Amino acid sequence: MQRLFAIIPLLKIIINYKRVKKMPLSPAAGETKSEMSHTFYMLVRLNGLNGPERHDDRDETPPLPRILIVSGGSGTVRINGRQHPLSRGSVLLCDAGFQPVLQSEPYSLLKGIQLVYRGITADGSPPQILEYDLPLHLGSAGIVRLAEELAAVWREPQLGGPFRPQQLFTELLAELHRELTIREQPEQPANGWFDQALQYMEEHYCEDLTREQMAELAKVSPEHFSRTFRKLTGRTFNTHLTLLRIRSAQIRFLTGAPDLNTLAQEVGYREGCYLSRKFKETAGLSPTAYKRKRKRIAALNPNHTASLIALGVTPELGVYTSWLEQEQLSRSAAIGPKLNPYEMSPDAYMETVSAARPDVIIDYGTGAENRSLLPIAPVVQLPFKTMSWREQFRLIGDIANKRQQAEDWLSRYDERISESNLLLDRELGRREARGTAIVWEIGLGSAYCIGSSFGRGCQILYGDLGFRLPSRLQEQGIFTRGYVEADIEAIADYSADHIWITDVPADPAVRQRIRRLFRSEGWLNLEAVRRNRVYLLNQSELFYGYDPISSKAQLRELLRTLVPHHKST
Repeated sequence: MQRLFAIIPLLKIIINYKRVKKMPLSPAAGETKSEMSHTFYMLVRLNGLNGPERHDDRDETPPLPRILIVSGGSGTVRINGRQHPLSRGSVLLCDAGFQPVLQSEPYSLLKGIQLVYRGITADGSPPQILEYDLPLHLGSAGIVRLAEELAAVWREPQLGGPFRPQQLFTELLAELHRELTIREQPEQPANGWFDQALQYMEEHYCEDLTREQMAELAKVSPEHFSRTFRKLTGRTFNTHLTLLRIRSAQIRFLTGAPDLNTLAQEVGYREGCYLSRKFKETAGLSPTAYKRKRKRIAALNPNHTASLIALGVTPELGVYTSWLEQEQLSRSAAIGPKLNPYEMSPDAYMETVSAARPDVIIDYGTGAENRSLLPIAPVVQLPFKTMSWREQFRLIGDIANKRQQAEDWLSRYDERISESNLLLDRELGRREARGTAIVWEIGLGSAYCIGSSFGRGCQILYGDLGFRLPSRLQEQGIFTRGYVEADIEAIADYSADHIWITDVPADPAVRQRIRRLFRSEGWLNLEAVRRNRVYLLNQSELFYGYDPISSKAQLRELLRTLVPHHKST
């Protein structure tokens, strides 16, 4: 996608990658190792991360290796039965014939490029290929910059001359090799058991855990467990366990905790006095003082930044879209310290969050993604797919001690929804007669049909204004996944009474595919096209928002398209 504004999990450290696989592994008979032929790499095809463009979709014989580079968004890839996280800077080095299946996070669709290349040797011997078992998260912004420049000159050769694509591809390979060499630490232990131990602690911290029990579960000695734990976290096992318990207690205080004795038992202590003592040692103040203190809040994605702004709270650190900044400037409102996770290395990201000295961090991430933030402050993780923007807003109101302000804001918004439905009753008919609606987002390789758990205005269309999803989308599981992915040309196969397109990339190849779509017989025969009910908005930053401020603006824009002649819209 053009730009993605959900918080990106930049703090993953993915290790245990496989060394470059050389083919053949040993010299041929009669050939010394120094006489083996060099491999030269030639870029064959470049396309968007989600697959080849239709006009260039052909099978290579034999299959060719590829490199996938993520430049934005977040998601996962499934390898050998396990899900692995992806974010900006993640790189997949795939052997010939392996086409990984990527899954975007609902709030932040993946974007990037896929490089298909061929290895050539002077003597015709099998070439070396770049192959790793796991995705690599390379914090260097140089990889992404090189990839984006390569994509630009590949599609527009006049930008750099005939040799620039090959030069950039060679530089990218050299940068990959340099980054991997820096991170290669053969002396480090395999971390499979250690990652499992951390996850077990996060799920069972309220139980009576001991170092010996954890070492037994990990099948290592207690001494080896302690050494490895200290080396990889910078903390002892007991210190980390205490940190998990106190962070959990802090979050419970933020959202309405029970009495101290009950809370102590919930987080793994026997009595409130002991919890109070450990709390003060870790947080620097007593539970009572922590509850009363005005919290310094860091919001690690634009939706939660906007929620705080709607409550009249300027976050100590926030992620802002340019649209949200313009909204603030138009109201002469303050813009607080900004976090730009899309162009930061993991270390710089951590330093910036730490420098804000937050009392609480709000994010969408999972426990594994936010593990590195644990020493800084408690992280309130809001489940985006199962918690509506209204529920998130209320919870953020609790955290900021502004619950009544949140309820007042929602009450005014609901009044606006009631007025809008009365208007649509007159113009389009009652809710049950308004028909079906589809919202499309177009990426570099695919189109995404969005469900209400993704936002993009769908929370308003389906939840507030009474439009329905077409039955085909329901059959394809949009309620389960939150979206349906299709080829750009396949948009014509999805019929609805109203069709919105909220994002169109500037990429020339994508624009050409869209023009072909709009001229196709299937598109011209759609009911919405014949009745002039297709709305091309291309306001990605506005419609990415899933928060109070964005929802209010999205409502206004949707009404403008539905009832363009009405002066109140």
